[in-house]
Amino acid sequence: MKKTSNLEAYVEWFNRLSYLTATEICVSDKKRDRTKVLDFIVDVAFECRKLHNFNSCMAIIAGLFMSSVNRLKKARTRAIEEKLQELEHLADPVGNYMVYREELKDSTSIAAQSIKSSCVVPFFGLLVKDIYFTQEGNKTRLENGNINFEKCMVLANLVSQVFLWKETVLPFPRVQEVLNYLMTIPALTDDELQLASYELEPPANDGEKRRYQQLREQLGIRRENSRRHTTGTSPFFSSEDSSIKEE
Repeated sequence: MKKTSNLEAYVEWFNRLSYLTATEICVSDKKRDRTKVLDFIVDVAFECRKLHNFNSCMAIIAGLFMSSVNRLKKARTRAIEEKLQELEHLADPVGNYMVYREELKDSTSIAAQSIKSSCVVPFFGLLVKDIYFTQEGNKTRLENGNINFEKCMVLANLVSQVFLWKETVLPFPRVQEVLNYLMTIPALTDDELQLASYELEPPANDGEKRRYQQLREQLGIRRENSRRHTTGTSPFFSSEDSSIKEE
């Protein structure tokens, strides 16, 4: 077994959650259902943020801002737009993710006060990036031959973010139906998502029209015959009831 297997699994989970987010939105044929799904998923991102689960929060944000999803403007209410703007602000890379880093710092302080019932899951991609550049960008030994303890301290502080919380057992029940859904339901590929998006809201310019035609020729099938699942299989919501009002 490769030493990086756990690391790769975490990266794969981030990507899966992102594509699953986009898939659920792009397989919703009716605008009303699509709005409901979008609103639900946005609220899930906020709940992950509230629970200090920044990795899942960022994965969902990545899915919400994929081009195939981001172009579906007709499904957004004013309230959804405002929530999306707030999430986009959290994930803003300006200042080396300054907004996220400040919130991570505050969340760590809050969670540390109730370490037996709360934890922090940092944005794993950024954590790995920080560790990599700290390791590769700084010498382990100084020119005089002494150990670079400053580098060691920075690495220790970064790694401690994970070790501090990894043993915490959170008081949340495991819902097997939800776990099965998250781990087994197929997610669409980039091309399938883009094709589905164009068939939900038609191409807006010549470039999109050409891309739409290319995708139809490449995939060789129309979306209604090729999609792998519908939102009706999701354990999170049904299309029967909705509190969303179209604006």
